[in-house]
Amino acid sequence: MAYKHKIIRNPFTGQEIRFLQTAADTAGTLLEMESTYTPGSVEPPMHYHPVQTEHFEILTGEMSVKIHGATRVLKVGDTLEIPPNTPHAMWNHGTISATINWQARPALNMEEFFETLMGLAADGKTKPNGMPGLLQISMLMKRFSGVIRMIKPSFPVQRVVFGVLSPIARLLGHRSVYDKYLN
Repeated sequence: MAYKHKIIRNPFTGQEIRFLQTAADTAGTLLEMESTYTPGSVEPPMHYHPVQTEHFEILTGEMSVKIHGATRVLKVGDTLEIPPNTPHAMWNHGTISATINWQARPALNMEEFFETLMGLAADGKTKPNGMPGLLQISMLMKRFSGVIRMIKPSFPVQRVVFGVLSPIARLLGHRSVYDKYLN
């Protein structure tokens, strides 16, 4: 379970998240994090949040963001508000670490998603890019489709594919969350 000042890290991507305010702290209205990205991080898959608004403020370094078909660079002091259902990706293209203040409204169970994803990476259960394999992704995306969705394939296709794969994944020992990552 996320709590104030808990730090999680993905050793493959170098991304670190420190929780500032959790769903429990804000009665579910806000998840606030400080995230640090290593220099030259890889562009993550384009994704969107069906009901959450995200707000970002660049505290140090620079971040690239792809949104509305264009890529732009955000610098210290810049802010960005991303409304629900807006495909985007954000990464550190620069040569120094970048730190952002990151807020998601409402919080929903987004912190569990990050704890699980980064816990899997810390245990070496992801590919070198920090992403799990398809069977684990099927479990994650089925559980967390209310907070995060990939743009490809389309969501109806994802529902069918992940619906077919998730029972197989479960039989092979994959879970949508793991208690040890939520502690």
